[in-house]
Amino acid sequence: MNRPKGAVLIMEEDASIPAHAKPLMLEAVLFCPILSWMSKRLLADGVRRFFVVCGPRFAAQARACFPEDTEVSVSEQAADLTAFLDTEDPILVFPRAALPVAEAGAGFVYQAAGTHLRESWRERMTNNVSGAELVPGWLPVFGMDTVAELEPVLRERIIKGHQKNGVRILDPAAVYIDPRAVIGQGTLLLPGTMIRGETVIGAGCTVGPQAVLDSCTLADGVSVNASQLSGSTFAEGCAVGPNAVVDRCAVGEHVIINASQVYESALGAGTDVGPFAHIRPGCTVGPKCHVGAFVQLKNCVLGEGTKMSHLTYVGDADVGAGVNFGCGTITSNYDGFQKFRCTIGDGAFIGCNTNLIAPVTVGAGSYIAAGSTITQEVPPDALAVARKRQENREGWAARRRQLHENKK
Repeated sequence: MNRPKGAVLIMEEDASIPAHAKPLMLEAVLFCPILSWMSKRLLADGVRRFFVVCGPRFAAQARACFPEDTEVSVSEQAADLTAFLDTEDPILVFPRAALPVAEAGAGFVYQAAGTHLRESWRERMTNNVSGAELVPGWLPVFGMDTVAELEPVLRERIIKGHQKNGVRILDPAAVYIDPRAVIGQGTLLLPGTMIRGETVIGAGCTVGPQAVLDSCTLADGVSVNASQLSGSTFAEGCAVGPNAVVDRCAVGEHVIINASQVYESALGAGTDVGPFAHIRPGCTVGPKCHVGAFVQLKNCVLGEGTKMSHLTYVGDADVGAGVNFGCGTITSNYDGFQKFRCTIGDGAFIGCNTNLIAPVTVGAGSYIAAGSTITQEVPPDALAVARKRQENREGWAARRRQLHENKK
């Protein structure tokens, strides 16, 4: 018989699944749903059309196990299945969840012409199809106990496959790799590394120790140390960690993220973040910026070369290039009812312990004296001083100490 062009995958009936559980085909083995294991192997074998027998409760999860451009029907309607089987091409049938294991003999997976399957199922409504050909290479999964038995074997095979392709894994017993991951030659995986989802790692990278990558893309030469990254893209020459969390971000070349959290933001080339910085969603940080210790950004734009070394909050602000923020500067962007934005021009110098009461504009090249609270526009190249004039009361501290001494 010719190689199959299509496959029918029969998921458990939705009614048999407890409210807190899901069909066995959607349970994960090494972070990857069994159905994704199946689809990956079938696509590699040349199967291009799929029909998943599944009700609406789990339809979205089932479809997500296939690449977006794959022809997949997910339905429990007999008419839809009949239409799918209207072909003389051979169709593979999976009566239950299975994992691809090359040495597995012929067992429960079978194939037959689509029209033959259609007629057999119309007449008998059974998986016992006369004239079908049994197909080897698949191990049935009967429950999570089967998963527990097979997972260590599959994990070892994945690791050995990457080692054969030139990936160095310092301690194979302490590394876990999703079967969907792609890892470049010369990359080093250190102990405690977990690689999940459709992660792509370039050549010559170093990942770990204690790093988690989930659906990330790392260019060549990226270093990730003791960090958690999710849905992120890193350009060549970046360094991330230790103890960093990066979630759904775009990161340019030669960026350093150290012991910080970055969410749904874009970082320009040559920027460094941390330690202990928090970049919240909606930020665009230009190239060569410095976002230092205990700095928080939120929904703001920073121009090239802007620096804030420590203890600063900038939220809802448009900041130009080459701006320097002193320690303790904040943008007061919320009045209890609405959020307002600050605008800071190129080359402005913001002194320590400055409060910018939004909405306010700070002109290019201007200076703000330390300890100021700015409520009005600062013209370009001006000096803004907004603090009470210093007053010294001679002998006050000595008299206060004497007073307390007399009370003892």
